[in-house]
Amino acid sequence: MKEKIEAVRMAAKSAFAAAADLAAANHAKNKYLGRKGEGAALFKLMPSVDPAERGEAGKLLNELRQELEAVCEAKLNSLQPRSQAASIDTTLPGRDYFIGSYHPLTVVMREIIDIFRGMGYRVADGPELELVKYNFDMLNTPEWHPSRDESDTIYLPNGFVVRTETSPVQIRTMEKMQPPVRIISPGRVYRRDRPDATHSPMFHQCEGLYVDEGVTMADLKGTLLSFYRQLFGQDTNIRFRPHFFPFTEPSAEVDVTCPFCHGKGCRVCKQTGWLEMGGSGMVDPNVLAGVGYDIEKYTGFAFGLGIDRMAMLRFGMDNIRLLFDSDVRFLRQFAGMQPK
Repeated sequence: MKEKIEAVRMAAKSAFAAAADLAAANHAKNKYLGRKGEGAALFKLMPSVDPAERGEAGKLLNELRQELEAVCEAKLNSLQPRSQAASIDTTLPGRDYFIGSYHPLTVVMREIIDIFRGMGYRVADGPELELVKYNFDMLNTPEWHPSRDESDTIYLPNGFVVRTETSPVQIRTMEKMQPPVRIISPGRVYRRDRPDATHSPMFHQCEGLYVDEGVTMADLKGTLLSFYRQLFGQDTNIRFRPHFFPFTEPSAEVDVTCPFCHGKGCRVCKQTGWLEMGGSGMVDPNVLAGVGYDIEKYTGFAFGLGIDRMAMLRFGMDNIRLLFDSDVRFLRQFAGMQPK
């Protein structure tokens, strides 16, 4: 048995010494230390060893295994490729890391909030899963109104809808506080729209509300003119066009001087010099009465802004889907951009 052990020791050490690469070293490891290797074969011979010599033979086999494992480990370590640190060329210039930045929608939304905060408005928030009561009924929207059709609105069980605008936040706020009320409510809204270049089933709006004694249409126009001039420049003008909204009376669509041609006419504004930017009007007395306000004492105005449309105009986009595709190639354009 001793002769066999010594023969395996010599052969194994010679094999490891001759191994010039990892493949050869691993081959020697499997041949002499593997489960079916020559070292394991020696252990299988133990039952045939004279009982008087088994103790000594077992000791020699354990020593052999420990010795060959040490030789194998040393050989494998010597053949391992150099560490990454040793292979770095310190003369090369460093690599720039891509740092995340604000999404273009976030940039525009924060600018809107900052402008209105400067005019004394506070930000109010509300649930995106809304009661029909707040989304339609208390906003003076009758059941026959087209906006309540299932083709436009996503209805849920138990009298809930996915909110179609952030106007319900106005109702919830007025229920909790007495005038003066001066708030904006930016957030996501949802419609049953088929996605295309200018429509999305999920988009962003910012509703505004001001209720107090003696509030007039002139206050509304002055507020929006001040806002758009801060957003697009001091040469910006606005105009009102008569319209109808269930929760405002009188109501008006708001047009803004095209920020690209400054009113001269271009492809973006279809040569009109104006861009439609949202709706507005004086809060309908029925809405004020529904939250318990004295309609003989208080008046108010409300307006709605399309944040996605503003972002598209601000950054020259022609497809609203760019805002939601999470395409890193597109978003890299805005790296380092901060709200004004």
